[in-house]
Amino acid sequence: MAAKRYTMWILLYGFFFVLGLILASVAAQQYQKTQKLLEEGIRTTAVVTTLLTNSDSDGNTYTPVFEFKDRSNTTQTYKSPISSSPPAYRVGDKVKIVYDRRDSDHVKTVTFWGLYRVSVILFMIASPLLVIGGSYLLYTYR
Repeated sequence: MAAKRYTMWILLYGFFFVLGLILASVAAQQYQKTQKLLEEGIRTTAVVTTLLTNSDSDGNTYTPVFEFKDRSNTTQTYKSPISSSPPAYRVGDKVKIVYDRRDSDHVKTVTFWGLYRVSVILFMIASPLLVIGGSYLLYTYR
């Protein structure tokens, strides 16, 4: 019975460790994609044209919509994936953005959270999984 429980804990903490490795690797890939976009993308300035209001039980959040001109001088619209309360921008604010030269629909605002939020969140989830799972596995196999 004790061996069965021991095996269960090894599997559980092993799962935590492997899941942490997977999340950390996806976070690293996202970071690399962002770095490549910063190196090869086109930087320009966008203007906040609208603040969309999202209502829920916690109150209102605001999503900025940006307009910018791409390389072919075509006006593009970009809706931010980030909403906030209070609003992070006001209508008329100018914001630095970077977009992929091959796909002007792939846009990121040049801010810390605009560029790195996916990587940071995934690393925040992966870190305790790696520490807890890895520590248990190291302790049991010493």
